Amino acid sequence: MFTCLGLAGLLIIITKFGTAADIPTRFIERNISIRGRLSNITEKGLEVEHIPIYVPLLSHSLTLLDVRLAGVELTAEGQDWIGQQLKPAETVWLRLIVRQNETLHSLVGHGKALSNTCVNEEISRHGLTRTSPFVGLDPHSRIYWRLYKRFLRAESRAEKNGKGLWKEESRWERAANVLKNNMLVISVKKLFKWTSGTKEK
Repeated sequence: MFTCLGLAGLLIIITKFGTAADIPTRFIERNISIRGRLSNITEKGLEVEHIPIYVPLLSHSLTLLDVRLAGVELTAEGQDWIGQQLKPAETVWLRLIVRQNETLHSLVGHGKALSNTCVNEEISRHGLTRTSPFVGLDPHSRIYWRLYKRFLRAESRAEKNGKGLWKEESRWERAANVLKNNMLVISVKKLFKWTSGTKEK
């Protein structure tokens, strides 16, 4: 089990954050974790409604945070995998890494608060994403290299086991692709089509 949630994130929060700009800078700097409810899975990440630990009775407005999975480059296959793992309205935990304009680059966790599974790392372990630099994070900082090495290790494991993007073609698939791209085979197909068309005329 890979946790995304630091103990510092268990703060009693009563303010509902509607946009990334609403989140205090100190929360980002301390990599605080906040709770949210999954709304949509997008091509680049997630749309999440922030849910305070204590929800005020008058809080009914629906506003969504634009969330990207920090440190990984999401693929279409990875997007599908997230859709299978996370269900609409499921509770997720966002460990805040960087705020970039109106986008939050975060470690996304699902499950119990203190033992949640880190989606960023799990998706790398399945070979469905590539490790990428942490946008906006100081490359000399301790957290940068700790997370970067952690995700690279997960990606290397997927590559070693031939998972996802690193899955090797079978012998028959390789042979079929060779034949498909063979110039002689292509020429024969063109000749066959041409002669067939001539006979019909």
